[in-house]
Order: sequence, then structure tokens, then C-alpha cells
Amino acid sequence: MLDKMTIALPKGKLGETAVELIGRIGLPTSGLKTDSRTLMFDYPEANLRYIICRPTDIPTYVEYGAADLGIVGKDTIVEAKADVFELVDLKFGKCRFVVAVPENMLASYVKENGGFDLSRLNNNRVATKFPRVAEDFFAGLGMQMEVIKLHGNIELAPRVGLAEMIVDIVSTGKTLRENGLVAVEDIFEATARLIANRVSYRMKNDRLTDIVARLRQVIDNGGTSDA
Repeated sequence: MLDKMTIALPKGKLGETAVELIGRIGLPTSGLKTDSRTLMFDYPEANLRYIICRPTDIPTYVEYGAADLGIVGKDTIVEAKADVFELVDLKFGKCRFVVAVPENMLASYVKENGGFDLSRLNNNRVATKFPRVAEDFFAGLGMQMEVIKLHGNIELAPRVGLAEMIVDIVSTGKTLRENGLVAVEDIFEATARLIANRVSYRMKNDRLTDIVARLRQVIDNGGTSDA
């Protein structure tokens, strides 16, 4: 008999692509929607349940065992610092963490040999939705920054004098350009990942490793339409 399995899926575009991917490995997805008011989908014939969560909450559901597996962006995993296993890079939802500053600041902080000298902004303020990522990044550079946590529209912060720069995730860079901002430093690239609860990984290892193997095979063969 199969072990009962709960998988946490994110709302939004990331969730739609996740559903496409798990359908390709043969897990049931009939009627499964990540943008509906229904937050739990049961498939008793497969001893499987999906729960639909905000992306930022998925590491917490998995860490505490409310879900055995979860699909969420690397950016969210790093920010959450949850105690989970990261099993597979799913290769979709690609974006990158960057430091961005107002375009009109570029000339003031260019090095003599070209390039942006981020260290000249030491002891300034940075606005971000990802304070842990920002703190770790600037601490690694030996910079003392005041990190201001915002919940949205952080591109506004440098324009109104709240901060000198932002740390955010970008995919195309269009939003930065429309708000007069320029990415001057890459922090890291992020894609969607499969994560597992540590106890589940040990107690339900056969079923989890089977899912991992099938996901890797699909990804090696091209993954999803977003890959």
C-alpha cells in the first residue's frame, strides 16, 4: 500500500507550471487548479493530496510536516531558511536576485576602470521584500546596510528617498526600467525547486525517491513548457 502523500503547490503562474510538470510524471491532476478558492485536492485512489498555499508559506508547511513535499522558488527557500531538504532543481520559474539603483546614480559610483562600485554605498539603506537575502549578501561583502522590509512596490522606495537601492527578484527587468532603476549587481539565480520534509524523506523514502527519479527524467527530456 502506498504511503499517504501531501504535496504543497504554490498559487499563481509557478503553480500552473508545477501542475503541468507533476501531470507529466503520472501523478493525478484532474480538476487540480492552483487559482481556485479550493485549497485542498484529494486523490484517494493514489493516496495523494495537494494543498494550495502562498509561495512564501510553502517552506513552513513542509518544514513542520503538514506537507511531505513542496514546490517553490529558490528565492523563497533562501529567504525562509527553513529546515527542509532541497531535492530537485525543476528548471522553471527562472529569475535572479539583483541589487538595483536609480539610473541617475550610476555616474556617481562608477569605478575608475569601469563597473559599478557597490562599496561606495556602504552605510546606506536598502529596501527589499527579502531582508534575509539582503542582509546575508551585504554582510558577505563586509557592508553595513540598513535593510528596510517592504511588502510590495519596492521600486518606489529609491524614488521617494526611503532607500538608496533595492534588492529584488527580476525576470525580464521591465519593471526596473519602467521605474528608472538599473541592476548593478547579481546576487544569485533562482528557479523552482522540489523540497521535502526531513522526516518524510526518511519514513516515505521509497515513494519520494520514485517521484524524484521521474521528475529528473522529465526534466532531462525538456521539463515543462516554461523550462
